[in-house]
Amino acid sequence: IGRGEPIKDTARVLSSYCDVLAIRTFNHCDLEEYAKWSSKPVINALTDDEHPCQALADIMTIHENLGTLIDKKITYIGDCNNVAKSLGYAVLSLGGLFSVSSPKGYEFDSETSDRFLDLGEERFQFSNYPNEIIPDSDIVYTDVWTSMGQEEEKNKRLQDFNGYQVNSNLLDMAKPTVKFMHDLPAHPGEEIEDGLLYDSRSVVFDQAENRLWAQTGLMEYIFSNL
Repeated sequence: IGRGEPIKDTARVLSSYCDVLAIRTFNHCDLEEYAKWSSKPVINALTDDEHPCQALADIMTIHENLGTLIDKKITYIGDCNNVAKSLGYAVLSLGGLFSVSSPKGYEFDSETSDRFLDLGEERFQFSNYPNEIIPDSDIVYTDVWTSMGQEEEKNKRLQDFNGYQVNSNLLDMAKPTVKFMHDLPAHPGEEIEDGLLYDSRSVVFDQAENRLWAQTGLMEYIFSNL
């Protein structure tokens, strides 16, 4: 791929080798190009725009802990990135409440916010202040402040996200039964306090394992519907 071969050629060749292609790339349009020219199913394993495979594992983990998403409050604190976007689509589509807090300049774009409102206008909430949305949360979720490809922005992001760290004191403001989630790898001392991954409320490592089972289920679904 790095030699510059056109995607339409690469997609055709890989299609002759495989039964399914899992594409992990930066530009979402590249993924769509693979899907256009591939004769085999293409899985979005991650793009800058969305991360649906992670959302499958997240929803599985929430179901394991809450039994349902209907009327459950899922609160996301941090950068409104691809992980947050796919999580929001999944939560709202399944009847959950999706609350988000991020600094100014790191909110969802207007198109994404409008789609959230279409999915559930009264079930989507946004605030620039975490303490406004954390009460009554069943799940508190965060992600790194600096994603892949944004390394040059790290110092600025550390300043901009000051006050958005998920820590024990913040979790104490949620429901007593709250569960904490993170898609890993984490940066303790930045988006989470040191030790939070091992807090009794953390289900992060179950969430990580569920990526295996969620993607296995996805492939089984694909092959069963060809």
